[in-house]
Amino acid sequence: MIVGTSSLLLSLLLDGVERLFLSFQEDAANPASLEILPVHRLFSVFIGAIIAAIIWWIIRTKVKKPVTIAKSLAGEKMPPIQTAIHVMTQIFYVGTGGSVGRELAPREAGAMLAQRWNDLLNRLHLELSEDDSRLLIAAAAGAGFAGIYSAPITGMLFCVEILLKKVTRKTIVVSLIMSAIAMLMGTIVKGFGPYYLVGNQQFSLTFLVFVFFVAPLCGILGGIFRRSFKWAGKSHAKGKDILWQLPLMGLVTGLAALSFPQIMGNGRALAQLSIDTFNQQMIWILLIGALAKAAITVFTIRAGASGGTLTPSIAIGAVIGTILGIIFHSFFIAVPIWQCSILGACTLLAASQQAPLMALMMIIEISHLNYSAFLPLGIGVALAIAASKLIPEY
Repeated sequence: MIVGTSSLLLSLLLDGVERLFLSFQEDAANPASLEILPVHRLFSVFIGAIIAAIIWWIIRTKVKKPVTIAKSLAGEKMPPIQTAIHVMTQIFYVGTGGSVGRELAPREAGAMLAQRWNDLLNRLHLELSEDDSRLLIAAAAGAGFAGIYSAPITGMLFCVEILLKKVTRKTIVVSLIMSAIAMLMGTIVKGFGPYYLVGNQQFSLTFLVFVFFVAPLCGILGGIFRRSFKWAGKSHAKGKDILWQLPLMGLVTGLAALSFPQIMGNGRALAQLSIDTFNQQMIWILLIGALAKAAITVFTIRAGASGGTLTPSIAIGAVIGTILGIIFHSFFIAVPIWQCSILGACTLLAASQQAPLMALMMIIEISHLNYSAFLPLGIGVALAIAASKLIPEY
């Protein structure tokens, strides 16, 4: 419940920043700030980058810097005040239009709160074992994700598949219960609506032809994207370099957003645009948008920003799926273009995160897909993971 409350508060913070800086309220039907002047978008993300750069420079150089979830699982303490500021800065930067995912922030908040809870138990002489402490932190991180995206199964799979890499009855039960409770708290603000708006057609067996064609390609592209953001994270700006590199990337993002506002934020707007597109005239626009989104996201992380890569991966994959779907539709078999978008999003996400189960359930949960999606998307993520192995890890 505590983690769910933190996710709820982060959602409110995002809404407040978007209203203040971009004068709009993001939702599934209106994911991009289309109604404001282009120069307004430019100044929003540029000013946001300057503010975020100063905050990150201070907490990384003047005080004990924030600790990652991976290090917290290894026993390192996450400083509560610095972590809270770090988490809110991530949400702030995304809210102003910064090109990173927002899902890392609630995960880090959940992990930090779990550590604090564990410290309280120790003071009360109710110590948990080392394995149980790690499970608590990992489950809380997954619950933070579930609270933001209303996706409890995805939160559980993030815990057991990515963080713990340990699938047992205990890890599943604990993490699923925590994610479900966090989701219920998060929906107080966002409700139970889908994160992406998709069509209602059933996935047909004919669609499998498209799966075998597209999934391996998205797997390779996902592997390239994974290698790119790992490089960006390992070589990100340190010290005072962030004070000029991140504002520069904010300026680049704002300039791109002058004519293509969907480039801003975590990628939701670009993904939704792809899902809604079914016309050949949009192919080049979408392709340029995806290339720009990938490059800006990677170099924003390289410039010192902290943030997730899940939703940018979804956006880039959705564009690839849409483009190939339109081409496929023209020359081969008619398939719903939105299904092609969803397949591209799911398979590229699976490859970029090396988490097939989490990717599969995330797309199904946040898009409210029906049971017919399991077969094609399941086969798709399996092929994508296999193809991604052709790209060596960074």
